Amino acid sequence: MPGSRAASASGAPPAPGCVSARTDYTARVADLTERAVSARVPSLARETLRVVQRRDPLSVPEGTALGACLRLVEGSGIGDSVVVTDADGRLRGVLTERDIFGVMVGGEVDLEAPVETLMNRRPRTLRLEQTVRDAIVLFADGRYRNVPIVDDDGRVVGMVRQQDLLKYLAEAFPEELLNLPPRPHQRMTESEGA
Repeated sequence: MPGSRAASASGAPPAPGCVSARTDYTARVADLTERAVSARVPSLARETLRVVQRRDPLSVPEGTALGACLRLVEGSGIGDSVVVTDADGRLRGVLTERDIFGVMVGGEVDLEAPVETLMNRRPRTLRLEQTVRDAIVLFADGRYRNVPIVDDDGRVVGMVRQQDLLKYLAEAFPEELLNLPPRPHQRMTESEGA
């Protein structure tokens, strides 16, 4: 039929609201996929941080020079914070790249000064028993990129980064994510290439 975008095998125009069988199928699959993802997110967010792959922190003892800390961060290639610990591995503070560069922009920094001169002495931490949701809220509210995980004695047992949480969530939905169109809420009126 002239002017119609698709017609059935009998030549009749498609039903109102249905551009083509392919578009209708794509819409149903996208709706099912979005519902499946939405239904699983709350249970994933309730999981403890034990399920998230963590990395070992960049750790230095108290008294380490700021320059050595900066070289350690640069050498890691991931922009992690430096965790300052005592001899027993207990958290004493955290030094971020932002801490160092923020001071550098304002003036001179003595890179031979001890890490204690710039480190945050009361950093936010997480525990392995806390949930993925707790970490997401902390990252969003505090604008952190990474947070140390400590045990009941204050010993550092790992570092969790925003990327670690994203990887955990993405790996929980491999099929759903791989099958989503580039813009999940976009509804195509014509099949690709038409």
